[in-house]
Amino acid sequence: MTSRVRHTCVGGVLALVLVISPAAVYAEDSLSTARDLYASAAYEDALAMLGRLNAGGLRTDEGRVADQYRALCLLALGKTSEASQAIESVVSADPAYHPSDSEVSPRVRAVFSDVRRRLLPGLVQQKYSQAKTAYDRKDYRTAVLAFGQLLPLFDDPDLAGAAGKPPLSDLRTLADGFHQLSLQALAPPPAPAPAPPPVAAVAKPVAPAPEPPKIYMSGDANVVPPVIVRQDLPPFSGIVERPLVGAMEVVIDENGKVISAMMRATVLAAYDRLAITAAQGWRYRPATVNGTPVKFRKFIQVSLTPR
Repeated sequence: MTSRVRHTCVGGVLALVLVISPAAVYAEDSLSTARDLYASAAYEDALAMLGRLNAGGLRTDEGRVADQYRALCLLALGKTSEASQAIESVVSADPAYHPSDSEVSPRVRAVFSDVRRRLLPGLVQQKYSQAKTAYDRKDYRTAVLAFGQLLPLFDDPDLAGAAGKPPLSDLRTLADGFHQLSLQALAPPPAPAPAPPPVAAVAKPVAPAPEPPKIYMSGDANVVPPVIVRQDLPPFSGIVERPLVGAMEVVIDENGKVISAMMRATVLAAYDRLAITAAQGWRYRPATVNGTPVKFRKFIQVSLTPR
């Protein structure tokens, strides 16, 4: 009897271990651990862990990070063909991504650049088409975000060879124009001017007041828009769970100083105040009409994205 009880208990302990162990092992699987394995040159172990993470399901942003580290591990192992396919997935999902100098070796950066140079021209045209589709269906918030993500790609060093000539040079001009139009459409119209007071029946003739200087905008004839000297938005220390896009309107005077700034589409109340305060210190080379400095109304995308 004693022997049977002991045997049953041992069997129960073994069963318990078999149930708990897989969960305990999976609990150790994380992107953070995979990064540590990559940093310690345990590339095969990192790849195995990344495979388990993908099988278990990841959020979109986590999946992109996992793909990036999978590509880096494959490159480190010399599996160039598989690595190129993985890099293509990374670049297609996030065309702006390229590994930092401190993260990888020059050889790895060179492989990433080769793939990006091959893919970026097509991706830029694809993303322009998506942004323009959003604009055409009057989804201006999506269009502002899409054009805002597209425009920096034209200055990417890996696109330098193609960005300066058609069709991409034409797309850049169109993207910038539709971005400005989307910002203007996203902004609510200005409040109507108050009605003038009634004129007395008998009044002395009064000389008409001089008209205020015209404030030009993008698209006005003969106007050359201002050139940015300083236009930095402040960082935000709060938590952002999804991309937020707003629009700010600034008026730039003939000396290139911001004389008026207001949010036309809010981002977050706390960040709106930071952005407007920062705008007071922005500087530009002023807009001109036929060589003469003029006032200019400019719309600027203000966006926050999750870290």
